[in-house]
Amino acid sequence: MITRLSLILLLCLSLAPGVVPQTSRTFDIEGHRGCRGLMPENTLPAFLKAIDLGVNTLELDVVVSRDQQLVVSHDPFFSADFTLDPDGKPISGDQQKQLNLFQMDYAEIRRYDVGSLGNKRFPEQRRLKTYKPLLSEVFRETRRYIQAHGLTQVRYNVETKSTPAGDGIFNPKPEIFAKLLYDEILKNEIQKYVMVQSFDVRTLQEFRKYQVKLPLVLLVENRDGIQRNIDRLGFQPDVYSPNFLLVDEPTVTYCRQRGILIIPWTVNEEADMQSMKKLSLNGLITDYPDRAIRIFRSRINSN
Repeated sequence: MITRLSLILLLCLSLAPGVVPQTSRTFDIEGHRGCRGLMPENTLPAFLKAIDLGVNTLELDVVVSRDQQLVVSHDPFFSADFTLDPDGKPISGDQQKQLNLFQMDYAEIRRYDVGSLGNKRFPEQRRLKTYKPLLSEVFRETRRYIQAHGLTQVRYNVETKSTPAGDGIFNPKPEIFAKLLYDEILKNEIQKYVMVQSFDVRTLQEFRKYQVKLPLVLLVENRDGIQRNIDRLGFQPDVYSPNFLLVDEPTVTYCRQRGILIIPWTVNEEADMQSMKKLSLNGLITDYPDRAIRIFRSRINSN
């Protein structure tokens, strides 16, 4: 049985620059929703493209369907920004929240096209017909692809998409959500490659109760400060993951002194990546892993 201590040791050895010399594989470049800037978000094509680019970690989101399936999706509904219905017609902004994934079986969810329309926020994104996959499918197909091409196994940073206001409406209660995800991870025997992240501290608190201990990542978008956010969580996370605009030297120092890894989100512009290079980070999350790999790995390899 993998212990929490061994998991944290593996994570630190692979990510923390203070433990081993930085190389192209120790600074954690995480492909946000696969590589949203280049391919339809949270889809198999996006994850396979991110693997080809050379990410260390696939960052992704999960929601729960009516039939208790873990669906890879950022929103608990179909977004009007990039969704076509089963008849190939766009959905409206007024309609999108009515297409509540928590109230739909997965067989119905899979009929919607989330790639052909593209996303106007990401003009480089390739348009192709694709669907929201199950988490189990992502685990299976990415591992199969990695083995077939002789690549290094990636990690998975899985976010639980839940809020207290959404309980019973857009998401199950945290104890149910966390147990579904925990069981899926163990069923796929992939626990040594998975981190669990959330803005909702409740699901992280549930994961802390389980026998198999997974690295836990606290996502933050408020300006309350790191101490207040950790106090709200109730324990020290393995990774602190704030919006990159909230990262400063005192926050980095706080994490370094306590052995917390710091991996901000979502850093997309090259100028912002250059600013992040000045800080002693353990990695970053980006929609454009090709940009991050070019900037950070060239810097690392020249040291």
